[in-house]
Amino acid sequence: MAASELYTKFARVWIPDPEEVWKSAELLKDYKPGDKVLLLHLEEGKDLEYRLDPKTKELPHLRNPDILVGENDLTALSYLHEPAVLHNLRVRFIDSKLIYTYCGIVLVAINPYEQLPIYGEDIINAYSGQNMGDMDPHIFAVAEEAYKQMARDERNQSIIVSGESGAGKTVSAKYAMRYFATVSGSASEANVEEKVLASNPIMESIGNAKTTRNDNSSRFGKYIEIGFDKRYRIIGANMRTYLLEKSRVVFQAEEERNYHIFYQLCASAKLPEFKMLRLGNADDFNYTQQGGSPVIEGVDDAKEMAHTRQACTLLGISESHQMGIFRILAGILHLGNVGFTSRDADSCTIPPKHEPLCIFCDLMGVDYEEMCHWLCHRKLATATETYIKPISKLQATNARDALAKHIYAKLFNWIVDNVNQALHSAVKQHSFIGVLDIYGFETFEINSFEQFCINYANEKLQQQFNMHVFKLEQEEYMKEQIPWTLIDFYDNQPCINLIESKLGILDLLDEECKMPKGTDDTWAQKLYNTHLNKCTLFEKPRLSNKAFIIQHFADKVEYQCEGFLEKNKDTVFEEQIKVLKSSKFKMLPELFQDDEKAISPTSATSSGRTPLTRIPAKPIKGRPGQMAKEHKKTVGHQFRNSLHLLMETLNATTPHYVRCIKPNDFKFPFTFDEKRAVQQLRACGVLETIRISAAGFPSRWTYQEFFSRYRVLMKQKDVLSDRKQTCKNVLEKLILDKDKYQFGKTKIFFRAGQVAYLEKLRADKLRAACIRIQKTIRGWLLRKKYLRMRKAAITVQRYVRGYQARCYAKFLRRTKAATIIQKYWRMFVVCRRYKIRRAATIVLQSYLRGFLARNRYRKILREHKAVIIQKRVRGWLARTHYKRSMHAIIYLQCCFRRMMAKRELKKLKIEARSVERYKKLHIGMENKIMQLQRKVDEQNKDYKCLVEKLTNLEGIYNSETEKLRSDLERLQLSEEEAKVATGRVLSLQEEIAKLRKDLEQTRSEKKCIEERADQYKQETEQLVSNLKEENTLLKQEKEALNHRIVEQAKEMTETMEKKLVEETKQLELDLNDERLRYQNLLNEFSRLEERYDDLKEEMTLMVHVPKPGHKRTDSTHSSNESEYTFSSEIAEMEDIPSRTEEPSEKKVPLDMSLFLKLQKRVTELEQEKQVMQDELDRKEEQVLRSKAKEEERPQIRGAELEYESLKRQELESENKKLKNELNELRKALSEKSAPEVTAPGAPAYRVLMEQLTSVSEELDVRKEEVLILRSQLVSQKEAIHPKNTMTDSTILLEDVQKMKDKGEIAQAYIGLKETNRSSALDYRELNEDGELWLVYEGLKQANRLLESQLQSQKRSHENEAEALRGEIQSLKEENNRQQQLLAQNLQLPPEARIEASLQHEITRLTNENLDLMEQLEKQDKTVRKLKKQLKVFAKKIGELEELKPRGVAVNLIPGLPAYILFMCVRHADYLNDDQKVRSLLTSTINSIKKVLKKRGDDFETVSFWLSNTCRFLHCLKQYSGEEGFMKHNTSRQNEHCLTNFDLAEYRQVLSDLAIQIYQQLVRVLENILQPMIVSGMLEHETIQGVSGVKPTGLRKRTSSIADEGTYTLDSILRQLNSFHSVMCQHGMDPELIKQVVKQMFYIVGAITLNNLLLRKDMCSWSKGMQIRYNVSQLEEWLRDKNLMNSGAKETLEPLIQAAQLLQVKKKTDDDAEAICSMCNALTTAQIVKVLNLYTPVNEFEERVSVSFIRTIQMRLRDRKDSPQLLMDAKHIFPVTFPFNPSSLALETIQIPASLGLGFISRV
Repeated sequence: MAASELYTKFARVWIPDPEEVWKSAELLKDYKPGDKVLLLHLEEGKDLEYRLDPKTKELPHLRNPDILVGENDLTALSYLHEPAVLHNLRVRFIDSKLIYTYCGIVLVAINPYEQLPIYGEDIINAYSGQNMGDMDPHIFAVAEEAYKQMARDERNQSIIVSGESGAGKTVSAKYAMRYFATVSGSASEANVEEKVLASNPIMESIGNAKTTRNDNSSRFGKYIEIGFDKRYRIIGANMRTYLLEKSRVVFQAEEERNYHIFYQLCASAKLPEFKMLRLGNADDFNYTQQGGSPVIEGVDDAKEMAHTRQACTLLGISESHQMGIFRILAGILHLGNVGFTSRDADSCTIPPKHEPLCIFCDLMGVDYEEMCHWLCHRKLATATETYIKPISKLQATNARDALAKHIYAKLFNWIVDNVNQALHSAVKQHSFIGVLDIYGFETFEINSFEQFCINYANEKLQQQFNMHVFKLEQEEYMKEQIPWTLIDFYDNQPCINLIESKLGILDLLDEECKMPKGTDDTWAQKLYNTHLNKCTLFEKPRLSNKAFIIQHFADKVEYQCEGFLEKNKDTVFEEQIKVLKSSKFKMLPELFQDDEKAISPTSATSSGRTPLTRIPAKPIKGRPGQMAKEHKKTVGHQFRNSLHLLMETLNATTPHYVRCIKPNDFKFPFTFDEKRAVQQLRACGVLETIRISAAGFPSRWTYQEFFSRYRVLMKQKDVLSDRKQTCKNVLEKLILDKDKYQFGKTKIFFRAGQVAYLEKLRADKLRAACIRIQKTIRGWLLRKKYLRMRKAAITVQRYVRGYQARCYAKFLRRTKAATIIQKYWRMFVVCRRYKIRRAATIVLQSYLRGFLARNRYRKILREHKAVIIQKRVRGWLARTHYKRSMHAIIYLQCCFRRMMAKRELKKLKIEARSVERYKKLHIGMENKIMQLQRKVDEQNKDYKCLVEKLTNLEGIYNSETEKLRSDLERLQLSEEEAKVATGRVLSLQEEIAKLRKDLEQTRSEKKCIEERADQYKQETEQLVSNLKEENTLLKQEKEALNHRIVEQAKEMTETMEKKLVEETKQLELDLNDERLRYQNLLNEFSRLEERYDDLKEEMTLMVHVPKPGHKRTDSTHSSNESEYTFSSEIAEMEDIPSRTEEPSEKKVPLDMSLFLKLQKRVTELEQEKQVMQDELDRKEEQVLRSKAKEEERPQIRGAELEYESLKRQELESENKKLKNELNELRKALSEKSAPEVTAPGAPAYRVLMEQLTSVSEELDVRKEEVLILRSQLVSQKEAIHPKNTMTDSTILLEDVQKMKDKGEIAQAYIGLKETNRSSALDYRELNEDGELWLVYEGLKQANRLLESQLQSQKRSHENEAEALRGEIQSLKEENNRQQQLLAQNLQLPPEARIEASLQHEITRLTNENLDLMEQLEKQDKTVRKLKKQLKVFAKKIGELEELKPRGVAVNLIPGLPAYILFMCVRHADYLNDDQKVRSLLTSTINSIKKVLKKRGDDFETVSFWLSNTCRFLHCLKQYSGEEGFMKHNTSRQNEHCLTNFDLAEYRQVLSDLAIQIYQQLVRVLENILQPMIVSGMLEHETIQGVSGVKPTGLRKRTSSIADEGTYTLDSILRQLNSFHSVMCQHGMDPELIKQVVKQMFYIVGAITLNNLLLRKDMCSWSKGMQIRYNVSQLEEWLRDKNLMNSGAKETLEPLIQAAQLLQVKKKTDDDAEAICSMCNALTTAQIVKVLNLYTPVNEFEERVSVSFIRTIQMRLRDRKDSPQLLMDAKHIFPVTFPFNPSSLALETIQIPASLGLGFISRV
């Protein structure tokens, strides 16, 4: 393809730029061959003339299509070059916030300088088990690939993590190790994975420091081998370290720190245990204050110290060793503060009692004077003598620093060795994964020996990397069988030879170090003489003779020769080391033990690591012939050897590469500096990978993917059935140059740029198709629009014309009507006017006449009233004149009479004064006397009359006097009151005067008030009007407020309802959480129970070998174990030591009285045992007789069996009493006996305990043997009479297999009622092909064989019983004899008596023990043999008779086993048999657990037993007799309720069992669905052609094209149908089915969404459409099954919203608001993640801008949701079992004979 075809107008290219490294531009015109200038348009809007290089004429790099930008794998880019790589990384890092990117086999990791939520357990689980290309790039994907390849290829793996300081190497290595620790676990209980992770804090504290580039920079390299066993679980680890930067201990640059551990010590100096170290602030020490930055922001050194100590403890470093480490470190700090004083130019001294040196010597345990001396002196040895020479101050300071560095290096190595010992495993290592955390290529302004070694190591690693990449390319081409051409790639072997070959730089450096007077200058001259102008990679700086330049693979580096020799020799004075070796501090000499050992170049230490720094304890100038010096290795030599060992290890493993990139030097989060990034990409080999890929065929497509992507470029006739041939035909037409592509077996290989060309053709074709579609659609739309407009115009015209005609007709009608109206109106107006005028005239007349009449009337009335007024006035005037006249006359009369009386009085007064007056008076008096005398007489007469009258009147007078007197008194009082009243009147008059004044004043005030009142009234009226207006407004406001109050009330009601709903939901959530917590505990309990059962089985298998003194194993011990048998076994196991313990030879005093009592009790127990044995024999005879009677009288068999059951129960109760007495006796022995008697070794105790134990064991064994023999006889009898019973002989073996012991077997069989008497069925007619008949025949044969075995067993047991009877009799005799002996011994002295009795007892017990051991061995052999036979037959019968869920579900009523079990429980309740009820329910639960443990992976089995367990639980509730449950029953069903037992406790146990079964069911369906979900919901194209396949890189991505083995959505739907049909067939409760379906849909949604969030290639518009279509199909399935109300659809809501988020517009703020309101089921992290991952599949789609994502984040910042990115796919919703009563009548249930339950009969 010619360049002119690609460099056309509008093509985009990359041009170099000094600031941005590369800048994008667009061609303004086509390029033609020969053009020297390209016209470009830059993105910032400027035009540029770009001149081509006249020599090379290289065109600028083409830019990839936008569709390829942001790819997961850089090799998927069509144009592979530096600007494309840089731009892709920048887009992913800045825009998508993705820090990981693949570059072929390399994972490029960019340090975000920010904590990201992508390393949690959920992410680890998501990546576990996934292919590397299926998920987005991640360090976990690399770790998973290494782990998978280790397990698959049986080959060790290595993960090589490299990069600059601060690029994140250590963090990446830590996450890789954390991944291994999480997914693999440990092979032991020692938590090795925790120890591996715990080594990180320790190594970081002693090997990491703050630098200007990184706050936690690793100053050493390390290679950690994580060991795995054959099951690929972590068993241990081993660490090797490389090139520790020792110089940092004594010197730090500005803004840097020493190693973290020093600052952690200083921060913890106040701790009590650190007081002895005498530390202080970090600024107080010379070795920690040089950088001037002792604190790291955000880091608490004290807390880090606690973490370091905790990690040390976890790794087994004791507290004493930890304190030793801290003492040495504190000593180093104090050593740095030691100062020197110059005496002269060549000598110096230390001040006496120098405090820092004193502290150093105290901590190190060395002599102060000796250390002080050798710090200021050195020893020189010549050929003849040795002498001591003082050194200068500078030399002493350097020697002090060298000693400090040496001590720290030794301590570092010691800690690494101890960490390796803690991580070492005794288990053989099967394989390992190595994690190499090593420094990347470094170049600074001043580069010294450390940078030289680092770059040398990177040269070796780069060579290995190039070879590995080349090898992979070659293998891929050979695998696809395409022509192989040699790819030219950069080989850095010349540079490696320059460094490490003979006469290389390292060789010359070592040689110069051996020279007595060798210096850096002489070494530099040797380098110039040897390599300058002879090696193109070696150069000399122009302005320096003490430096050299090496052309490394990454860049040229100038090294300064100064310090090379000193650092290579790493010299420390031997005498100082000797002083330290003589230390009293034991730990310090341990650090220097390896100084005397000679180490070969390729050997490793015992810890598995090759030390890189072996410090020769030798003087600076030694004798040339000293042989010891020849064995001392320089640092360079050691580093070269360890590097060779590392390369051998890496070459023997499969490497995986992680390249860490530092995006900027300022540690800004998500800030990308192009210059720094390009430097590191060039240095780490990423661009070399790109170059190698670009040199071959970097773009690779499978034929199906190519066909799906470029189907649009083909014509219909080009499409053939053979996809490969179709692709070949199309490519030959599209790309004429056949060298640009190659056809492999399964893939098409393209040269660089060809995919971009094909994408261009595809985009042009699609663009042309779009234009044609747009043209056609637009024409069709315009035609449709024209037709609609024309039709509308005609319609409008029609309506307008009709309207106009109607309007004209209306006008005519109105005109005619108006004329008529006018006529009548005018007539009406004239008439009305006439009538008005007439009426007005009449009214005027009437008013005028009335007015005149009223005037006349008023005139008459006025005259009449005037006359009356005149009359009245005149009368009043006359009366007034008369009254005045009379008043004047009377007044005059009075005045005159007064005047006359005054005159008469005056005369009388004058006359009275004169004699004549008296005379005249006397004359008149005589006459008068005479007259008076006569009158006296007359009066006397009258007097008498009057006296009488007086007498009469006296009485009257007296009474009246009294009356008057009283009246007088009253009047006096009245007078007084009158006086008072007069005073009051006076005061009242005064008050009246005042009141009058007040009245006048009040009147005046009243006037004022009235005036004010008028004014106030006016104001009030105005105010009232105003108030009325305000009132009107207030009413309006009131109405508005009322309306608002109503609305607020509604809102409050709605709010309260919402709050109520929310609180209800919260309570439901809390309830669900509690349920979930409880059910999780049940799940954990179930898991632990299964683990316990497994361990128990393993223990059972391990404890099969008989041992002397081992307990007898019961021959009837069942393999079906439960919690009851476990407790008894534990008790027996605890008794074993007491039984098997040998009698002590030590003689202990014995209480003979107690011994005799116990012997007597033993005798009584033996007699009781004999009685019990006789009763057992008699019982056997009764059983035989009852069987004989049964043959004669089968009708009374049930009653006899009932009687036998009662007798057996009595026997068991007696046996229990005996056991209790025996236990009480044993307890009394242990509690009340004397210590010396009850001691474990006491012979009396041993004798009695063994006898009692043997008696109890014999009783148990005999009872169980009798019962099992009786059960055998009963079963044989029932087998002989099949017409009377339904018992199948195989039931015996089946129940023997399920029951726990013989007692339970006998109880289950003897307690049954009379069997059903129904006629025998013809088994041949049960099914068509007679399978059941064949099974029945096989069962009969197995039954016969089993019967014969049991008969032989019965005979052997009878013989054993007879032998045991004889033994019991002999024991009784022996006991009697022993009692006689004891009685005789009582007559002896105490000491002799005790010795004699003990001797007899020892002899007897020894003989008995030997006999019992022989018998025990024989019985053990017999029991094991019988057990094996029983298990074999039980297994065979179980295989034949196993209850098949499918058969039961199809042929029988749902829940039949549950009904049968409940009827058995009801029968036991009817019998009031508590033991039977408990035994039946316990056996049922254990049997269900056993079945589910055996077939727990079968969905049908789990579903079947979940359904029956729930039905059984409902039956226990329905027939429990509780009112809440009985109300759902019929009257007939209520008669079946339980009457004797309350099984609420067992209902809870069954509910827990149902929960466990439900959780197991969920796990089963999850395991079935999980492989289908991602393929069916995401990868498979349900709607063909919607999504186009994008180009893939080297990492293979799972194809979305459906192959034969690929799951589709139909596969998921078919599986869902299968699940649903099985559950319905089993009769599962509808509510329970809904919960199962909800859980299934949650699993589908969670797994789909999690994979969507971790796969960038799935986040596109078309994939969103596919997901929505798939979800709609699932919803349709729910509708078909009538399960829409199950809550399953809601569990898919996050997935639905994620699909909608992929499809909605993502540009404006309105779009952001819509997204925030729409995606309420997604968390903020999930929304942002989807937007970041959104990738256009076609050029017509647009990417999501960074500003839009920030807008979304701003809008969602207040949302409170989980920060977790992924959904918990393992979450199980809490399950409930709503009560669901059955309408089925129990009496209608029939038990099919095919179930083999003939021994059950209806009562």
